[in-house]
Amino acid sequence: MEPMVVTTDMIIVFCLLSLAIFLFITDLLRVDLVGLLMMTLLPLTGVLTAEQAIAGLSSNAVVSIIAVMIIGAGLNKTGIMNVVAAQIIKVAGRSENRILATISITVAVISSFMQNIGAAALFMPATMRISRQLNFSASKILMPMGFCAIIGGCLTLVGSSPLIMLNDLMQGWWQNNIEATNNKEFVPLTLFSVTPVGIALLVVAVFYFVLFGKRLLPLDVCSLDEDCMDKRLTDIYGEEVGHSYELKVPAYYPSLTLEELKIRPKYHVTVVGIAKKEGYEKEFAPTKDSLIEAGDSLWVISAEKNIQRLSDEQGWVIKPEHEVFAEENYPDESGVIEGVVIPHSNLSQHTMEELQFRGLYQVNPLAIVRRDQIIMDRINVTQLEQGDTILMQGRWKQFRLLANQMDIAFVHDIQGEELKPERTRCAIFFLLMALTLALVFEVKLSIALLTGALGMIVTRIIPADRAYEAVDWRTVFLLSGLIPLGTAFESTGAAAFIANRTLAAVGEPTPLILMLVISLLTAFFALVASNVGAVVLMVPLAMNMSATIGTDPILAGLVVAVSASNTFILPTHQVNALIMRPGGYRTKDYMKAGIVISALYTVVLLGSMKFFFGL
Repeated sequence: MEPMVVTTDMIIVFCLLSLAIFLFITDLLRVDLVGLLMMTLLPLTGVLTAEQAIAGLSSNAVVSIIAVMIIGAGLNKTGIMNVVAAQIIKVAGRSENRILATISITVAVISSFMQNIGAAALFMPATMRISRQLNFSASKILMPMGFCAIIGGCLTLVGSSPLIMLNDLMQGWWQNNIEATNNKEFVPLTLFSVTPVGIALLVVAVFYFVLFGKRLLPLDVCSLDEDCMDKRLTDIYGEEVGHSYELKVPAYYPSLTLEELKIRPKYHVTVVGIAKKEGYEKEFAPTKDSLIEAGDSLWVISAEKNIQRLSDEQGWVIKPEHEVFAEENYPDESGVIEGVVIPHSNLSQHTMEELQFRGLYQVNPLAIVRRDQIIMDRINVTQLEQGDTILMQGRWKQFRLLANQMDIAFVHDIQGEELKPERTRCAIFFLLMALTLALVFEVKLSIALLTGALGMIVTRIIPADRAYEAVDWRTVFLLSGLIPLGTAFESTGAAAFIANRTLAAVGEPTPLILMLVISLLTAFFALVASNVGAVVLMVPLAMNMSATIGTDPILAGLVVAVSASNTFILPTHQVNALIMRPGGYRTKDYMKAGIVISALYTVVLLGSMKFFFGL
C-alpha cells in the first residue's frame, strides 16, 4: 500500500467529525442543529462546495424518509394500524417482552426484502399504538424494533444497499486480480448466502433486548402534549379525578339505576361507560336512569382509593386491565380535556341536565372549576356561569361534535384523528404501488415512495397540511447535515487514509484477526459516513489483504457488507434518526444500548463466519 499524505482538508474533516461526535455525546446542541452546523461549516471551510453541502436535502435517503413518513401517516389515517396492532396483541398477548420480540422479528423479516427505513417507518405507528394501549413505554420497543430493522437487512442479499452491490464490487475486484485468486472463476453469492449469519445476529439482538432492555432503555419523558397535559390536570384536580378502571358486576347483583346507587355523590366515582352482553352493547356517558345489571362491565374514572372502596362495598371486581373497553380507552380514541364557557354562551345559566349534555354529546363531565372552587358533586344540576372551566372525558370524535355545536372553547387541541376506514383499500393500493415500482420495476426508491405518498395526498386519504405535519423535520435536517459530512470524509481521502494506515499496521495477521480489523473499520466508516461508502472503500482493501494471507476474498467481502449494518452507537443511521424523537431518545441512550450490541454483533458475525463458512 502506498503511503498517503495528510492534507489540510483531511485535518478539517477530522476536526469537524470530532466536533459532531462531541456534540452528539454531550447534547450541547439538538441533533438536527448539529446536522445544520455541519452543513454550514463544510462549505465555509472550503472542504465542499455549497452545492455538495446542501445535496443531503435532496438525497435519496432523505427524500425516502419524507415520503415514507407521509405514507405511514396515510395508513394510520385509515385505521389499518389499529388492525395491525390488534393482531400483534392477539398473537403476542399483553407481555411487553413478547410484544417486543414479535414486532422486532416481524420488522426484521420485512426489512429483508425492502429498505429497512421503510419497514421501520411503516411499523412505527402500530408500535406507538400498542405501547399506549397496553400502557408501557414506547421507548422500550422502538429502539429494539429499529435495531432489528437494520439487522433484518442482512437476512438476504437484497435486504440492504451494501449487500445488493456486494457481488458487483467483488466481481470487479476479481477481474482485476485474477492472478491473486489462482485463476479461479468468480462464483457470486446467492440470495440466501448471508441468511444463516443474519438469523444468528437477529436472534442475539432480540434476546439481548428481552433480557436487558428494561435496564438499558429510558422511560418515556413528557415529550408529547397529551402527557404534559395529563400531569397539569393532575396538579389542578388532584387525585380525585384519578385514572380509568374497568369493573365487573357479579352474577348475583340486583338491577339498579345509577341514581339509586348514588355512585357519584357517595364514592366520587364517575361511570363513563356501561357494557352489556359481554361488550356487544355499550352505552357511553350514561345518565342517572341508566341501569346496571348482573354481568355488566363498567368503565369508571376516579382515584384508586375511591374505586377500591366502591369495589369492596358493592362486591364489584376490579379488572387488572381494560378488556371490554380496551379500544375506547386507547389515547387516540378518548381522553380528558378542559373546556371554558365563553362570554354570551348559551350554556350560561343552564344545568347540564337541562341541556341533556350526556345524552346528546356522549361526553362525561368530571368537574367544574369556578374561580378558586372545584365542584365535583351535583355537577349535572349546577348552573353554569361564564368563565366556568369544565373538565370532561369522552371520545375525541364526540368532542369535535361538541366544539361545532356548543358555545365552549377547549383549552387544548382535540387529539386523535377522524379515521377513514373506507379508504383502507385505496391506501394499501398506493403502498403496494410504491413497493412494486421499487422492487419490480427498479424505480429509484425515493421516486417510488414519493409516488405512493403523492397518491395518498391527491386522493385525500390524508390532507396536504397533515402530510407536512407528519414529517419529522428534525430527522430530515439531522440526516441532511450528516450526509455531506460523510461525503467529505470519503472525498478528501480521510477514510482511505485511516483504512490504509490501520491495515498496514496489522501486518500479516491470522484470518480471524484480519476479519476483526476489517469488521471494526467498516463499522466505523458506516457510522460516521455511509454504509454504501464504507463498502465501496473497504471491499477492495479487504479482499486484497485476505488474498495476501491466503484467505478466501469472498468471505472478506461478505464481512465488509454485513459489518456495514453495525451502526447502533450513534443516531446517524436513517432508522436510528427516525425513531429518535418518537422514542424520546438522546445520543447517550444509543451509546448505552448500542456499544454492547455492536460488540455482540461483531462477535456473532465472526463466530458465524467461522461456523458456517469455515473462516
